[in-house]
Amino acid sequence: MKRKDFIKTSSLLVAGGMLAPYACSPEKKQQSIRKNWAGNYTYQAENLHQPTSVEEVQDLIRKLDKQKALGSKHCFNNIADSPMNQISTRLLDKIVNLDEENKTLTIEGGLRYGDFSTQLDEKGYALHNLASLPHITVVGACSTATHGSGVNLGNLATPVVALELVTPDGEIMNIDRNHPDFYGAVVGLGAVGIVTKITLEIEDTYQVRQDLFQELPLESLENHFDAIMSSGYSVSLFTNWLDKKVSQVWIKRRTDQEFEEMGDQFYGATAATKNLHPIVEISPENCTEQMGAPGPWYNRLPHFKMGFMPSGGEELQSEYFVPRENAVDAILALEKKRDLINSQLLITEIRTIAADNFWMSPCYQQDSVAIHFTWKQNWEEVSKLLPMIESELAPYNVKPHWGKLFSVDPARLHERYEKFPDFLTMVKKYDTEGKFRNDYLDLNIYS
Repeated sequence: MKRKDFIKTSSLLVAGGMLAPYACSPEKKQQSIRKNWAGNYTYQAENLHQPTSVEEVQDLIRKLDKQKALGSKHCFNNIADSPMNQISTRLLDKIVNLDEENKTLTIEGGLRYGDFSTQLDEKGYALHNLASLPHITVVGACSTATHGSGVNLGNLATPVVALELVTPDGEIMNIDRNHPDFYGAVVGLGAVGIVTKITLEIEDTYQVRQDLFQELPLESLENHFDAIMSSGYSVSLFTNWLDKKVSQVWIKRRTDQEFEEMGDQFYGATAATKNLHPIVEISPENCTEQMGAPGPWYNRLPHFKMGFMPSGGEELQSEYFVPRENAVDAILALEKKRDLINSQLLITEIRTIAADNFWMSPCYQQDSVAIHFTWKQNWEEVSKLLPMIESELAPYNVKPHWGKLFSVDPARLHERYEKFPDFLTMVKKYDTEGKFRNDYLDLNIYS
């Protein structure tokens, strides 16, 4: 183990009110009403526990009945809820090991991307990709196949080398890439156990610049989709679906890779002249620096700064994945429903994700495009739109993000995941008593 000074307990700060600290001891019943980050879901679990060590996690799992792990509370549905007990991982907040020889980083299960990225960069290393929000836990992002963006970038679980998992009997199980269940357990949806440590591949540090363009004609996207989405290391399209235009194009490019200056025009879009928030009515002060100014990877790959609330939080989110080869057809199908979609929309983001091998990843063995909806917090109306969107995307075997809002029939979901039978077999093998079962898993996995 090298650079032992890097391995320490992190003194984690609450960032911009994103995460409210828990006030209960590991065995004290939580009295206050607890909600997720957006405030759209109230947790039903009677008790909240916050262990400070792996040993405490083991003890809790052994003695508790129904239970689920709770991370940064950024899921918009009940995937992290339990009929009885939630076990918060937020105090498992240590950086365990920086292995410079093998270029890996091991952290505990409660760390968020923004909690350690600065330190990692100071040691000369980086992750291959980050989420739009550095406020989410690494384990939570990997467990639900959350993604960044890029032509050759897989989802955030792609660099996972190994997991330390506490199984339903309270025992520690180490799973690496040589383990037969590795590709089932990493995107495990919280169904197998509680992840207490995760090991990631890292690489040499790098810088990124971020250039923005406005008002991209839909016709240009239709005719040049691959070229537009391949124009950077990470590319995001933001649209409100109106005026047959894409509102903003965010192009993130590594400065250690060759690229040409883009000028003021980009496939009919015009270069932005000031920093922008994806929702133009909101101040961009919470967004990472734009205007082509180079900066460290951890402060450019996310859309938002760690120290700020990305938005008001009063929103709902849905996200749907289709094969990249069907991207244009899928976008045009939704564009026909633009008025219905826009009525409840804050913004849509479109990104590409490379194929991976995780059994329950929406990108399993297929390059994909993700169409993400940030909705007004009006569930009565939004709930009517989701079946319509899913129907439009059904010809492309659409798959939803596991941690966001959707209404796809579970039977349809099972059909669209080639490895679903293997995943279900694995889950039943490890959780024979159903300790980690909840309403979400009963509906979407066990049904």
